[in-house]
Amino acid sequence: MLDLVVRSGIVVDGRGAPRRRADVGVAGGRIVEVGHCGAARREIDADGLAVGPGLVDVHTHYDAQLSWDPMATPSCFHGVTTVVGGNCGFTLAPHAGGDYLMRLMSRVEGIPLASLQAGLAWDWTTYEQWLGRLDGRIGVNAGFLCGHSAIRHHVLGDAATERHASEDEIEEMSRILHGALAAGALGFSSSQSVNHNDGDGRPVPSRVACGRELRALASVVSEHPGTSLEWILTGVLNGFSEAEIELMADLSLAANRPLNWNALGVNATDPEAHWDKLRASTVAAVRGATVVALAVPEAVQTRLSFETGFILDGIPGWNDTLSLPRAARRAALADPAVRARLAEGWASPQAGLLRNLVDWEHVTVSETYCPGTASARGRRGGELAAATGTSAMDAILDVVVADDLRTGLDTARMGDDAETWRMRAETWSDPRVIVGGSDAGAHVDIMCGAANSSVHLGPNVRDRGLLTLEAAVRQLSDLPARLYGLRARGRIAPGWWADLMVFDPDTIAPGRTHSQSDLPGGATRLVADAIGIPHVVVNGTPVVADGALTGERPGHLLRSGRDTYTVEAGSYAP
Repeated sequence: MLDLVVRSGIVVDGRGAPRRRADVGVAGGRIVEVGHCGAARREIDADGLAVGPGLVDVHTHYDAQLSWDPMATPSCFHGVTTVVGGNCGFTLAPHAGGDYLMRLMSRVEGIPLASLQAGLAWDWTTYEQWLGRLDGRIGVNAGFLCGHSAIRHHVLGDAATERHASEDEIEEMSRILHGALAAGALGFSSSQSVNHNDGDGRPVPSRVACGRELRALASVVSEHPGTSLEWILTGVLNGFSEAEIELMADLSLAANRPLNWNALGVNATDPEAHWDKLRASTVAAVRGATVVALAVPEAVQTRLSFETGFILDGIPGWNDTLSLPRAARRAALADPAVRARLAEGWASPQAGLLRNLVDWEHVTVSETYCPGTASARGRRGGELAAATGTSAMDAILDVVVADDLRTGLDTARMGDDAETWRMRAETWSDPRVIVGGSDAGAHVDIMCGAANSSVHLGPNVRDRGLLTLEAAVRQLSDLPARLYGLRARGRIAPGWWADLMVFDPDTIAPGRTHSQSDLPGGATRLVADAIGIPHVVVNGTPVVADGALTGERPGHLLRSGRDTYTVEAGSYAP
């Protein structure tokens, strides 16, 4: 008798094959039959519903959250059964004391400091010790890269944000990375992004690394099977320099692995910008390397906060002000001279895409925290400016200062026009692009990227008609699984792990995004509800049934080499 049958669903197998009506039979955690299945100990009625492979999200920051939330909510409600963390060079190990990494993760990834302090024991030192703490304790499958900034700070201490490493220090970093990869890290990640600053407002350690260090660490990856590279660079905002393009190819070749970067923005106001960035993949391919972009499948909207400063600190000249202690920051933001300098940085050509995202005329005051600012709630900067006779930025900063920096500010949706959607759809089918980049688990005070998959399978397919359901499912399951070499995941096929999502193509969509105070230390996060996904199965065990958690924790901790196969540079072919 089978352990589980998902009965009479419309199977969308992840390979892009036409959908067909079939049962999916499961035994021992794996799919054993797709067709007509006999009796089982447990059944899921999928009549009238689609059955797809569990989704694979390769760009998350669930490293900390899985310790207090083994289900990686809300991603699991959106059909995600496998997550990859440790991106952008930020991991929780190694460390010689957790304070620096806690403050870094809080500043750059928007994970509340109170939660990092209350929700983690910080009783590990090495990457191997940290990774082992998750084994057998999680409800989704999860694998993690090893982050450059953690390694660099562990070796150089405070100097990690100040200078290049010596040969001996590079050798020690390489030794640590070898240990992490041997223990099961899925690869190596780093950041050279200008808007990644640590808890003291200094560049994160990886940003100070020279090319020699980067290439040495990438070469370590080449010695470990089933590994990969992940990167984020300053050029993500305004276009890659030739040096950045060559560096990505160099690193892919040094590691003999694909390198993926986050994230490709598309906007009809600059119709050539994304194609110019994808040239990095073409240049790499000529050299025998593989460079792949991650693309977010929705119009970008985010919540801004002067309390954390993330995103805003990437505007030229803003980081110094936003790195000040809270009282000094509030005073600076009230100073007309400081405001004039900030306005100049925002208007500069170097602000690039950030100026379009942080368009003060269309930024909306979504939350206020004192009686004197309540009237601003729900109003755009342009409306406030007209009422007060000031600029839109000044009008919003007046509210922020009065609120002691706590004001919630929502940007307008960036690129929510028909032409931009058409251009996005072109990139999704480009072999140089993987649909992903959710950042789930990060920036929890300003966004919830976990709903990206529901946008893609619902509105993008059904409402906008941008692609077929078969293509969308493949983009979110099989393609990212093949990029990372995940063994027997990402498809519905006999012998493959029974990671499944049961959903209604007619209704699947993101629900409302709302605040939820369920983090350790009493902190709040933004959560996006899921619509039209009643059942999710991980390794043959239902983890979501009728839209609610079952309490089961069948997830696997994915280790390189054991749970992944090697994808060499130049060999990835979607």
